[in-house]
Amino acid sequence: MPITLKQGDRAPAFSLRDADGKDVSLSSLAGSRVVLYFYPKDDTPGCTAEACSFRDALEDYRKRSIVILGISPDSAESHASFRDKHKLNFPLLAAPTHEVATQYGAWGKRIADGKTSFDITRSTFLIDEDGNILNLFKQVSPEGHASEVLAAFGDR
Repeated sequence: MPITLKQGDRAPAFSLRDADGKDVSLSSLAGSRVVLYFYPKDDTPGCTAEACSFRDALEDYRKRSIVILGISPDSAESHASFRDKHKLNFPLLAAPTHEVATQYGAWGKRIADGKTSFDITRSTFLIDEDGNILNLFKQVSPEGHASEVLAAFGDR
């Protein structure tokens, strides 16, 4: 049964390695507002567009003390290559076991060309300073998403 988080729920705890092999945990970001976005695969067209839109908007996020984290099943090595190639300026976290994506309801069945598989469902979670979900976006369209997410924080 898929996990369905909603606004006001406690964000599931996690600790994952970033592209440099450093552990990043939600608890280490207590007191910060966090954008946690799940994407299927490094260096694919939609995922690149989404990552680059967050990259380009990062200064606007920083002015509002918001941390951006991207999560996919790719390895830390793949993340490092993706980050360097596109000059990404925020952490990408490796989640090859899909456990964190499952906890957030961002892992599920996908049907493409008549074939069923399991994959990341492009999703974004806005987490407040206390670790609660402020807002969430499911089945995200990569273009313009960074602006949409920033606007969802309102004037906070």
